[in-house]
Amino acid sequence: MGLLKEFKEFAMRGNLVDLAVAFVMGGAFGKIVTAFVDGMVMPAVGMLTGGVDFSDKKLVLQTASESTTEVAIHYGQFVTAFIDLLVISFAVFVVVKAINKLKQEEKAAPAQQPVISNEEKLLTEIRDLLKSAK
Repeated sequence: MGLLKEFKEFAMRGNLVDLAVAFVMGGAFGKIVTAFVDGMVMPAVGMLTGGVDFSDKKLVLQTASESTTEVAIHYGQFVTAFIDLLVISFAVFVVVKAINKLKQEEKAAPAQQPVISNEEKLLTEIRDLLKSAK
């Protein structure tokens, strides 16, 4: 039973749960970025390049015949995936930069001095007077 209890403690640790949530959110974010790149970025890139549709771009190494299938390098898919990577990387960079800025602001905020009541001030003065009287 010790192993099962240890595993339960490990699985319920905050870091593991955070990692699981990040993994699920990353998958969803990846789908959103892919839809963004496929639906918005690549048409704009295609328009800028004279109407080129990158999803169909390929370099045919061997044409199809009756006995063989076509052998081709689909570089258009690579270009699209690379743009996906750039968009995701930029988004992660912006999030990390924002988090680092918040951490710096936390460190920069000076610790507040404790508020000293009138009684404490009087007691401090009495203590100092007693020390100097000796």
